[in-house]
Amino acid sequence: MSIRVGQVIAVHGTKVVLKIDEQSSKETLFHSGDKYKGVSIREYLSIQRGFRDIICMIEGEYLDESRVESTDGKTTWIRKVEARPIGFFDRNGFTQGIKFLPMIQDAAYLLPEERIRSIFDRKGDGSFKIGQMLKEEIAVGLPWTRLFNSHIGIFGNTGSGKSNTLAKLYTVLFEQKLDRIAGKSQFVILDFNGEYIGSQLATVAHKRVYQLSTHEQPGAANAGDKFPLAPAEFWELETLALLFQATMNTQRPFLNRVLAGKAKYDRNPGSLTNYAKSAFRRAFCAGEVRPATLDLMRAIAKWLDHEQLDDLLKDVSWHQKAACFHMGTAYFHADGNEYDAHIAPTVDTIDTAGLDNFDQLIVRVNLQLISDLNAGFVQFEHIQPLLKRVESSLKSMRRVLSIGNAGGDEKALTVISLRRCNNEVKKILPLLFAKHYYNAHKLAVATPPEKTVHLIVDEAHNILSDQSSRESESWKDYRLELFEEIIKEGRKFGMFVTIASQRPADISPTIVSQLHNFFIHRLVNDRDLFLVDNTISTLDALSRGMIPGLAQGCCVVTGTAFELPMVIQVDRLPSDKQPASEDVDLEKLWSEVTDQDPLF
Repeated sequence: MSIRVGQVIAVHGTKVVLKIDEQSSKETLFHSGDKYKGVSIREYLSIQRGFRDIICMIEGEYLDESRVESTDGKTTWIRKVEARPIGFFDRNGFTQGIKFLPMIQDAAYLLPEERIRSIFDRKGDGSFKIGQMLKEEIAVGLPWTRLFNSHIGIFGNTGSGKSNTLAKLYTVLFEQKLDRIAGKSQFVILDFNGEYIGSQLATVAHKRVYQLSTHEQPGAANAGDKFPLAPAEFWELETLALLFQATMNTQRPFLNRVLAGKAKYDRNPGSLTNYAKSAFRRAFCAGEVRPATLDLMRAIAKWLDHEQLDDLLKDVSWHQKAACFHMGTAYFHADGNEYDAHIAPTVDTIDTAGLDNFDQLIVRVNLQLISDLNAGFVQFEHIQPLLKRVESSLKSMRRVLSIGNAGGDEKALTVISLRRCNNEVKKILPLLFAKHYYNAHKLAVATPPEKTVHLIVDEAHNILSDQSSRESESWKDYRLELFEEIIKEGRKFGMFVTIASQRPADISPTIVSQLHNFFIHRLVNDRDLFLVDNTISTLDALSRGMIPGLAQGCCVVTGTAFELPMVIQVDRLPSDKQPASEDVDLEKLWSEVTDQDPLF
């Protein structure tokens, strides 16, 4: 038998008012060996209605203005609480939702801890625990099969415990379910700050870390790791357009012609060498010569490291009046005689056999622009920005990407650290990696999917923000549309996304609206709270009101995997498992002054 604490005195729609006995205003009570939580905000009561127990959550408390005189002359006030039904118990167990409402004079009872646990742990795995409920201090198992079969959002201001929650969630998953995951699911973390490159989340045997770096380190043989891309994936329109931010109407068609030419002739040995020789001849001997092609030919000579050709082209100039190139007294007309005599012998020594994929790309882009200018297909000023981006990005891309077939066994967890990459690479590479895993998985999966890919984006506002002013609108739209496609269509292919961010309002609303489950830590910005309030349909008003005042490590958990919102305190990971995101301890840093430290 439970502890009776009061009775129903009013029912207004779905709001229930109860008169509470005075002796029930204690934080914790014990009865017949069971532990009960007292009557307070966010606690649960059971109201008996026939053979059913209607479960209500307390949302408000107040004292009635009327007073009661007891037999001993002591004056007391009537205590009332407002509650909202959330479900009911019958012979089949707990059912969430409002189906039955109490009536006046129905008795209200406290719920023992085990009964509360059965409400929240009904569809969960009792062993999959990351913390305990804040008020009840009950460790509740999360429904991990429903949770990781969805898109997840983890939000919270800096210092609210967001990174610990992300790490705890996946650490428990790998510790408990690795034998089920291996060979069936792949987890990929895009790590902007290098927080997961150590012993976090999984053991070395099941973890592959790419520490990418665009910074040159003098004396280092290899400044950073390189992410492998297959040649077929690199020489693909979407990849090149993404890497070099090609515009839709002019630069993408230009890149498409580059790739079409490569696909058509690349099967023949020496095709690029022959292409270069013929492009040089057409540039010098075209009926209507384009002066801009001279600079392009000089650039090709430098990329080929062909000193003789480079020196020769330095002596060539454009003769405005004759409308042709000339070198001293030799004028290169369309008949080709002067070209064959002075230029062709040097051009015939061109050899592109030793070029890697990056050098091949820039040579092909220059050669294609020469051909298009001679044919009158393009305006030079429309393609030149793309050419400059290719040249400027090539150095960084060469340091972080390797073109070739990836070797080695596929690990369950892949961490891609972008901590040592410049801002340009941080904007572009995450999209490339997301596209890399999404396309490969989409083409390989059966129906229903036999394998899954889980993409985890920490500090997601870095790449999913729609507030950036450093890029063009067309590129920003393309960047967001790519991720929006993954998050909207990926679930049917078995690809799931987890995003963590300290500024959810900066992320595209389309992306946030497609998330299924949320771990919401402290948020104080009005824009963030407005987004949460208007996007998450499963969040009740009481839980929403707690968000600005949540303590560190405490979060509201809600979504499709949970029948009711929960407020849980996430357990802190051991120091060797925590993400590398701890605040600097100034007391420890400044505690000792060495002899070498200057005082003034």
